[in-house]
Amino acid sequence: MSELVKRNASELVELLQSGEVTSVELTQAFLDRIEKLNPLLNSFLHVNTKEALATAAEVDRKRAAGEKLPKLAGLPIAVKDNLTTTDAPTTAGSKILEGWIPQYDATVVKLLREEMMPILGKTNLDEFAMGSSTEFSAYGPSRNPWDTDRIPGGSGGGSSSAVAGFLAPLAIGSDTGGSIRFPAAVTGTVGVKPTYGAVSRYGLIALASSLDQIGPVARNVLDAALLSDVITGYDKHDSTSLPESLGSMVEAAKSGSLKGVRVGVIKELSGEGFQPGVKALFNESLELMVKAGAEIVEVSCPSFEYAIAAYYLILPAEASSNLAKFDSVRFGMRVTPEGNPTIERVMAATREAGFGPEVKRRIILGTYALSSGYYDAYYGSAQKVRTLIQRDFAAAFEKADVLVSPTAPTTAFKFGEKLEDPLAMYLNDIATIPANLAGTPGISIPNGLASEDGLPSGIQLLAPAREDKRLYAIGAALEALQEGVWGKRMIDFAPEVKAGA
Repeated sequence: MSELVKRNASELVELLQSGEVTSVELTQAFLDRIEKLNPLLNSFLHVNTKEALATAAEVDRKRAAGEKLPKLAGLPIAVKDNLTTTDAPTTAGSKILEGWIPQYDATVVKLLREEMMPILGKTNLDEFAMGSSTEFSAYGPSRNPWDTDRIPGGSGGGSSSAVAGFLAPLAIGSDTGGSIRFPAAVTGTVGVKPTYGAVSRYGLIALASSLDQIGPVARNVLDAALLSDVITGYDKHDSTSLPESLGSMVEAAKSGSLKGVRVGVIKELSGEGFQPGVKALFNESLELMVKAGAEIVEVSCPSFEYAIAAYYLILPAEASSNLAKFDSVRFGMRVTPEGNPTIERVMAATREAGFGPEVKRRIILGTYALSSGYYDAYYGSAQKVRTLIQRDFAAAFEKADVLVSPTAPTTAFKFGEKLEDPLAMYLNDIATIPANLAGTPGISIPNGLASEDGLPSGIQLLAPAREDKRLYAIGAALEALQEGVWGKRMIDFAPEVKAGA
């Protein structure tokens, strides 16, 4: 394996800018790694070999000519396959969109192109981002580089496994209820869900429009900050886009300190239901923060108890509306049944063949929750709970600068363990869902290896809306403390993945 692919994004940027390595050399190193390991990990659904190398060559030409280039020019990146791209298929992990080439780039993709970052390809995900394990991808699950018999999280398991397996230095994910942060926790990577509206959702195939947010997947906090500074900003194409600047996340990550920081431990997310090894690592990190000058305070967010129930009414309701566009008429798959193929029968046959079981389950649930006679009892009540959760956050942030919890209750579980029990699968996101309901930012950073299985665990930091810089500053400070304990970065612990069947 080329040593280049194991370097941090920030280190690779310096190598590119100094001329010690060319973008073509770097991009080819990652493409070689993808060719070797993607048959095993299934991180990528589509690989952009020709396009990525063309971008890399253009960067090298301009750099050789002395032209001014964007900061991350020439640094390869992977993109989750629910963001539209004009030069690659966009499937959202579903058969119903197999082979579809969009006519426009998502705003985030457009920003990556303007930054001249070679896009290595499109990463795997649970179908339409509905899942916590990528087991619901129509194209097979991605695998965790730490143990290929285990899940890499979801829905963005392709992005997390690509970064953890050294198939990409950075990746783009989307987070509706934890789909960036949960995969980060179980693969030993960094995942960030920005403040709602901080990153444009234009071109993101919507799951639940009031919950979805695009964010970075990286190997450390500074790398995530580098990508965040590229993709964050106002976009006139997104009506929910924040008009004000949130500042530089890179500057925040380079100047973080824990001295005097009030760290709020969420009572409802630190009790029963968490794997002993995960809890032990969490408590160890709290001790590290205290030694560095932080003050630990306990905060109570009683409405968090109802977050999962509210989420799994709001999300299916919005999904049932958003997915109505996949009707076989305008784009995507079309199945024509025998006999009298009316539009209703064609639509029904197409959706039956094109949608997977989890998508059908959530559409049915969401349609029921929005139906006449049940709207107020279910969807309306869930929105009231959402308001209570927002109030709990507001009260908690009066006592603490950041809130912390384990990112996930367990380490990565084995494939098939939770497929027959949807509720058990949904509980993976117990700690991450509240931030999506409230629109607040959250970051998951590696938190050591659990004693039971030697697999990665994550610690989650939450900040008030628009205070993303606070997360990067405190996250980077905690990361530095942890590296002092471990002696090296979490990613350095990852065993070499062996290509195989």
